Amino acid sequence: MAPTWNFARPHNEGGATTQAHVDFARDTYEREIGREGFFGAASHVYHRNPPNAWSSIEGAAKPRAFNPASTATPAASPWDAQPLMHNAHVRVRYWRAEGSMDHLVRNGDGDELVFIHQGAGSLFCDFGHLPFESGDYLVLPRGTMWRIESDGPVEALLVESTNASYRLPDRGMLGRHALFDPGVLARPELDGAFRDQRKAGPWQVRVKRRNAQTVVTFPFNPLDAVSWKGDLYPVRLNVRDFRPVTSHRVHLPPSAHTTFLSDRFVICTLAPRPMESEPGAMKLPFFHSNDDYDEVVFYHRGRLRGRSAIVGEGTMTFHPSGVVHGPHPEALPHMFEHPLKMLESYSVMIDTRDALEIADLPAGTEIAGYAESWTGSIAVAPDAQTVP
Repeated sequence: MAPTWNFARPHNEGGATTQAHVDFARDTYEREIGREGFFGAASHVYHRNPPNAWSSIEGAAKPRAFNPASTATPAASPWDAQPLMHNAHVRVRYWRAEGSMDHLVRNGDGDELVFIHQGAGSLFCDFGHLPFESGDYLVLPRGTMWRIESDGPVEALLVESTNASYRLPDRGMLGRHALFDPGVLARPELDGAFRDQRKAGPWQVRVKRRNAQTVVTFPFNPLDAVSWKGDLYPVRLNVRDFRPVTSHRVHLPPSAHTTFLSDRFVICTLAPRPMESEPGAMKLPFFHSNDDYDEVVFYHRGRLRGRSAIVGEGTMTFHPSGVVHGPHPEALPHMFEHPLKMLESYSVMIDTRDALEIADLPAGTEIAGYAESWTGSIAVAPDAQTVP
């Protein structure tokens, strides 16, 4: 937790700029050493060389990139989706469904977040019918019984909050209508589409508990609600309805875009926003050594900020804690002057407080050479010439 007393004046050694991310020497590179995901104590170190201009990197903290869509095989059930990474509090999978499900599922391990990357259709659940399309977050409380119908393929990133619930972040001084008004959250309805479902059995419900399946068979369709009341139900939020907080004078950390919280991780939406216009402000994410969180970014749509030759729509990057990361060599020349006035992309970021384990992935899922692509920063590292 961040300290409650926050009026102490930070120490300044060597004549550093007094405002983070602004007006530091153009021949230096700012690195933030921070705690608690940009909310805790922090210092800024200004380097002569880019902090991740390594000539090689090997080991468990090596940055990695993946293209799960390239190797994911169709799965009738989300419980058969391709595992990507996990820890005790979160489980990330990639699901490719060929169309409508012929059974129901229920997650007994935690809340399920379904991010629709490709496709459109209908979610049917205990609470009714909810249409979905590309860019939708579907947040399904633990124990919800559900299935999807679609006339075509659907691809989704699945993020399970294991043994915990999703909730909305406290917007603090911004007010509860910032980022998105809770009024834009859609809920299921007991409409005609729900009433017209096939009623006759048999129907299977595949329950996931402790990551194993139990099959319950009914002689009728158990999605047979005629009414309901309460404040626990699935919701839908589209990334287009996310309105990022911005500042033209200083680059804000990704925590400013927190969309959903769980006990040991956060989900942020990186949405289109205007570029910082203050002349002395950084126009790129700052280098940072946040040693408390692993960072995963799933690239959904649009023009990406650097790394375009390596990652694109439907790919994801993984930066474990312990190794500095920040602007890629492709973007580094635009630290203070950027050709774009708007950043036009949507990404989903998962920051986990506990280390993630990578699943056994099919051959070809990992994008080779991702970590090595940072060697391009050596070209602007003045001291690299002294390395034999």
